[in-house]
Amino acid sequence: MRTTMRFLLAAAFAMAVSPVLAQAQQAAPPKPDVNKQVGDWLVRCYPVQSPSPCDMFELLAQKKTGNRVMSMSFAYAPKADKYVVQIAVPLGVELKKGLVVKAGQYASQTLQFRRCDRGGCYVEGLTDAAIIDAMAQNGDAGKATISSTEGRSLDISFSLRGFEEARSQMVELAKQKATAAPAAPAQ
Repeated sequence: MRTTMRFLLAAAFAMAVSPVLAQAQQAAPPKPDVNKQVGDWLVRCYPVQSPSPCDMFELLAQKKTGNRVMSMSFAYAPKADKYVVQIAVPLGVELKKGLVVKAGQYASQTLQFRRCDRGGCYVEGLTDAAIIDAMAQNGDAGKATISSTEGRSLDISFSLRGFEEARSQMVELAKQKATAAPAAPAQ
């Protein structure tokens, strides 16, 4: 169990940093080989071997500046039958208070920030299916609640339009990619 959790956390971290590492090794990060808009969510799969090769992603940005307000990514690891989450918010949040996702009457447990860098602060790791199911079943909008370092509670609204269909497609694609035989190395 502990080994599986470490493996999935490592997969989540690898999913989050693999484009950065690839960029350091090449001119550009790998581009998704699947990039499909489903409602307000983007289903992406990458041409890399990974326990969670596909994710569903939503980016909220300020209209005037284009700066990220929040991004959410949910990936599915088929072999472990687990979901991996990454939620990014700007710097200036009260780290100890974490983040709570709300959808309809559902409110998640407090999700703790795992790290911050100059791009923002991140909730990363495994998540149970309850949060995914609640987001799929509770209308067209949800909220992420954070606290600023000044002590103000902030709600960031996000769209759930297309969430359930995006999840279904992402899970199916992840299963297909996980069971696909790796290509033979070129000789």
